[in-house]
Amino acid sequence: MRPPWLAMPFLALGVAMIVVDATIVNVAVPTIIRELHLSATEAEWLNSVYALVFASFLITLGHAGDRWGRRRLYLSGTVVFVAASVAAAAAPNGTVLLLSRLLQGIGGAMILPATLSTVNASFTGRDRAIAFAIWGTTISGFAALGPLLGGWLTTDFSWRWAFLINLPLGALVVAGAIMVVPETRDPTAPRGVDWSGNLLAVAGFAGLVFALIEGTHYGWWTQTARLELVGVRWPARWVSPIPVALAVGSICLTGFGWTETARRRRGKVVLLDLGLFHIRSFGAGNVAVLAIAMGEYGLLFALPIFLQGVLGYSALSTGALFLALALGAFAMGGVAPEIARRIGARGVVRLGLGLEVVGATCLGLVIGPTVSVWPMILWLFVYGAGLGIAAAQLTGVILADVPVGASGQGAAIQSTARQVGSALGVAILGTTLVTGVANGTRAGLTAIHGLAPATVDRVIEVVRSTGGAGIPGLGAMPRGGEIVRAASAAAAGATRTVALLAAAFVFLGLAATALIPRPRPGTLPQESRNEAAQPPAPVDEEETVERQGTAPSLRRITPEA
Repeated sequence: MRPPWLAMPFLALGVAMIVVDATIVNVAVPTIIRELHLSATEAEWLNSVYALVFASFLITLGHAGDRWGRRRLYLSGTVVFVAASVAAAAAPNGTVLLLSRLLQGIGGAMILPATLSTVNASFTGRDRAIAFAIWGTTISGFAALGPLLGGWLTTDFSWRWAFLINLPLGALVVAGAIMVVPETRDPTAPRGVDWSGNLLAVAGFAGLVFALIEGTHYGWWTQTARLELVGVRWPARWVSPIPVALAVGSICLTGFGWTETARRRRGKVVLLDLGLFHIRSFGAGNVAVLAIAMGEYGLLFALPIFLQGVLGYSALSTGALFLALALGAFAMGGVAPEIARRIGARGVVRLGLGLEVVGATCLGLVIGPTVSVWPMILWLFVYGAGLGIAAAQLTGVILADVPVGASGQGAAIQSTARQVGSALGVAILGTTLVTGVANGTRAGLTAIHGLAPATVDRVIEVVRSTGGAGIPGLGAMPRGGEIVRAASAAAAGATRTVALLAAAFVFLGLAATALIPRPRPGTLPQESRNEAAQPPAPVDEEETVERQGTAPSLRRITPEA
């Protein structure tokens, strides 16, 4: 058997590749908007469609890895992801780019659960805790490193290289996975697919996120623009499609919960075992993951637009600023295990979330049309430090009390919460940004005497459609200097609101950790109790199957040589 630590760098690299891709595009968004003539709504969907598809298929594909082989799923997902990245790099328009991002989401949904399940199956005891810390720090650190990489590629080469970079990374992942990553599978994994659960979950989250992203464009109740998709037009003239999407999404998500409960009672395969949420540490931990993702990814979407549209930063300088966040995450993620020995994993998570709240709040308070770089560097570092501390331990906290037999599904649910949170964060904070910039600009233009109504309407349309990224181009209009100052002030105010709202999301996650029970003195975590009760590891899969007949709940899945 290969030493499991040899596989860890290649598992981490695969995770880094898909996480970076969720944020590397953020810095390139203003350039993509200009070159492909995207609207702010389409720009938001660049990340939302990736995260939403990612979240929708995580648990299903995680089950496929349990049956088919996790390394095999990992390799297949990497191939799909890299092929979609090449298609995105060659995209001639927004439609092709969004379809490529959708395929990237499917590839990412194959990669992420395969890596976490492989870690869970390959490590035990203290080594497993360290491996989870590496996995969590990789996610938080590389999510912050993405903007720097995207800025460098966009500035010195092209935004298309933000996708082409996945080609050499993917080749390295495939080579390493073939050589040193062990193959693991679960012979007792249930057969079949919960098709009804998948369809209801996809429809439910799609309806919700569509409404949040498109609400400002089509109108929250009264229709302000006509929806037309692939040649089909929205039939109603008196009502916007937004409340309908919200209703459909709510009904589907309610039906999803009812269907999963009914299938579980009948002993059928379920996409989501809702019984796991009765475990307090699991339920509260997933709420924290959701909140962290909403704050982090929403903020990473809004801040680059402000930096480039208002402060005039280049894509590279924007990414360099975000390096402070990445450095904070990597620096503190590395010492999180040592801190956990002193105050416990739950205490470390709370400390990290508290630092995130402080960092995002103070960042929001200093943002303005003329803010200097050093206060932003300071508070981004604080935010990143909190992110690194919390992410390094949160996975272990969530899975601590989940039975070993359900750890694969528990890991996939945690990843799903993270991806749904990122989609909702971009949707909510993106909508807040667009609405705030448009309303603030309109209010600021009223103070400019003699400005023609047609000019006001044109300016509002520019800032609304670009989210503020098109502000520099307003300087070419008559009285452009006054218009740019008014729009810049509005964009600064909207970005400030986004930062404070991101802090509020993370604070909700911090509050949720109060529900995580404190480990009782003299007891072992669930993982340790299960490991202590397990028989010696079987030599091969046939022996594993024989043992299942007597003690399936205590079986340890053994990596194949």
